[in-house]
Amino acid sequence: MINVLLVEDHELYRMGLSMLLGKAEGINLVAEASDGLDGVKKAREFSPNVILMDIGLPNMDGIEATQRIKDFLPQTKILIFTSRDSEHDIFESFKAGADGYIMKGASPEQTVAAIKAVNEGVGWIDPAIAQVVFSNLQRPSANNYLVTGSSKEKNTYGLTERELDVLSLMVEGLSNPQIADKLVITRATAKAHVHSILQKLCATTRTQATVTAMKEGLV
Repeated sequence: MINVLLVEDHELYRMGLSMLLGKAEGINLVAEASDGLDGVKKAREFSPNVILMDIGLPNMDGIEATQRIKDFLPQTKILIFTSRDSEHDIFESFKAGADGYIMKGASPEQTVAAIKAVNEGVGWIDPAIAQVVFSNLQRPSANNYLVTGSSKEKNTYGLTERELDVLSLMVEGLSNPQIADKLVITRATAKAHVHSILQKLCATTRTQATVTAMKEGLV
């Protein structure tokens, strides 16, 4: 059972999500909060597996709340659930430690799937957000969040050629078994490569590693 904390200030959204999560198989809604400060307090109180976190919250926004929660609950997964799709909000959320980013226009099935994915350690990026990320990656500009250039030139993390291959597939959203099949290696080897990549990039989640990879032009 996945214990979920819902942090959302919009009452109708919160009610709808509460009903959705209450009916979802394998999910247990343990608490709700209507502002960032209360979200941090409830996170400390309930230690949920996953937090569904809005950004535009009163008292403390969801990005700051995410950073604070990750400081004392690094194992808790935080899925940003918002209507904001700006580059600033996306990358600041991941920098704060978010494990996934989904838009409020997502279907109930997508929302539940995203919660289960981040709970299993698989980063989730909404398809609409992925388009923003990759368009930034392809657009050369000194002010971009992401840096373009040769992956070899940008690889100052000591990643091996095979790890760069694995990292590229991680950015595409492939799971460890899928990476193993794609590269014709064992699942244990794929898992070991992913673990090494996370260590070298100083990332605690696959999503953070993916964001770092794109920011640094590693893929």
